[in-house]
Amino acid sequence: LYFSKIELSKILNCYSIGVSNGNWKDYALNFNKNEAIFSFYKHTLASPECILKKFREKRKKRTFYHLCINNKKNSKYEDIDQLIASIKRLQLSII
Repeated sequence: LYFSKIELSKILNCYSIGVSNGNWKDYALNFNKNEAIFSFYKHTLASPECILKKFREKRKKRTFYHLCINNKKNSKYEDIDQLIASIKRLQLSII
């Protein structure tokens, strides 16, 4: 499973806004057979501050997105645009 070019463009656009605000400085991409993970880091050696996960449920055979912020907020989305809107709201509240 992987992020499409459009999905990756939206994620990197959101990441660049966080970088310009000084919230994030590094990111990581991880890929498995059933999931793709994009992590935002505040510092290179710290744990990820925000984790975006694209995964496929076996029973429903559909793709979902999962958002975890500071290991506290777990949200499940069916569309990447909803997930990005949630991250942008978070960035507005950080400022």
